[in-house]
Amino acid sequence: MRSYFVTFRSVTFAQRGESVLRRAGINCSLQRTPRWMEEQGCGYCLRIQQRDAAAAVELFRQRQVAFRKVYRQSDGAEVEEVLV
Repeated sequence: MRSYFVTFRSVTFAQRGESVLRRAGINCSLQRTPRWMEEQGCGYCLRIQQRDAAAAVELFRQRQVAFRKVYRQSDGAEVEEVLV
């Protein structure tokens, strides 16, 4: 199963995103970003399932929750930035 990471510039924005997703019934987990993402200036992220990625990004846009980037991690642990 692929995981998606939506990065945020602060824990406050990540918590706001988490609240929006949970109210919409989308499962997510708030966590510190992996070290390689921190180098991009992103301190916190939400980890979501592949099937929820597009809906999550759309909810963030509708609710004006500022996020930075979206990354996809495949089963082989390869990670790439994606446009959703």
